[in-house]
Amino acid sequence: MEDQFPVLQLLSPDGTWNSDQHLELLTEERTKRFYEHMVRIRTFDKKAVSLQRQGRIGTYAPFEGQEASQVGSALSLLKDDWLFPTYRDHGATMTFGHSLKNILLFWNGRNEGNVTPEGLNIFPPGIPIATQIPHAAGAAFAEKIKGTKNAAISFFGDGATSEGDFHEGLNFASVFHAPVVFLNQNNQFAISVPVSKQMKTKTIAQKSLAYDIPGVRVDGNDVFAVYYSVSEALSRARAGEGPTLIEAVTWRYGAHTTADDPSKYRSQEESAERRAYDPISRIEKCLEICGWHDEKWKKHIAEAAMEEVEKAVMEMEQFPPADPAVIFDYVFQEPTSSLIRQKKYLLDGIGGREG
Repeated sequence: MEDQFPVLQLLSPDGTWNSDQHLELLTEERTKRFYEHMVRIRTFDKKAVSLQRQGRIGTYAPFEGQEASQVGSALSLLKDDWLFPTYRDHGATMTFGHSLKNILLFWNGRNEGNVTPEGLNIFPPGIPIATQIPHAAGAAFAEKIKGTKNAAISFFGDGATSEGDFHEGLNFASVFHAPVVFLNQNNQFAISVPVSKQMKTKTIAQKSLAYDIPGVRVDGNDVFAVYYSVSEALSRARAGEGPTLIEAVTWRYGAHTTADDPSKYRSQEESAERRAYDPISRIEKCLEICGWHDEKWKKHIAEAAMEEVEKAVMEMEQFPPADPAVIFDYVFQEPTSSLIRQKKYLLDGIGGREG
């Protein structure tokens, strides 16, 4: 079955082009754009881990190592498309235009963190595993009914394929030819459970066969391969040809979240060895080989990314203190009698502060 779903790789780990096809993708402008976005989101990720360790934000889900999958896919979208992330896809939402300040507010437990910039269709991160997949299928189907050319993309990990929502979402999208791309970032582990203990199938892409939709397997550390595959799938979707399942094979260097210890269930030696396939160093090597390397430009990119992230941290920390009463305010359009009683009980207990 692996032969039926070969891994597409356009850019090798050593930075050389690995195919006689799609050479039109390899331009200086595009390569530098990929690099800039990946450096930007890795800078954010490292800073967020540091903030959590200092107690300045809550538990955080790092994504270092998955930058190519998130940047390549997000840059394939058009402005009016829909993006349905998990709790680990803030790199993709940043690339699509989300506010860094609001992303940090989300990780600080603030409802304001779910507010996206005006005009962007970014769903709040799916915390329960796979619940965003049927939502993406539904939003895509709604766009089809409205007669638009807008599409949706749903991100999810390998563990999500063990959930019923995955199968229900793919089945619905297949039956109704919904314009949606299902992007699986297969980072080999669902928290502590390796893929080999989650499923007997050799690939996730082959699960597409059950729903009679295209299945594609790509090198998730190759931003060009991800960009190409997602762009092709989105073109199919806009043309009325229905959904696509894409498996981006990648690796996450760090913990599942800052609340767990990956050394308990995963070889840290293997994780260190995987850095030889790092998505950012791959682009750096490509820039050098193509003669586009510019140390001054690289330094500017790194400094600009850090400056942007530090500004977002400052804005997040200057936000007014959270009012705990707001947890009752966004459940229903009109609060129920039980919520009103519960809110009053809370306010009475903390000194009558108003919500």
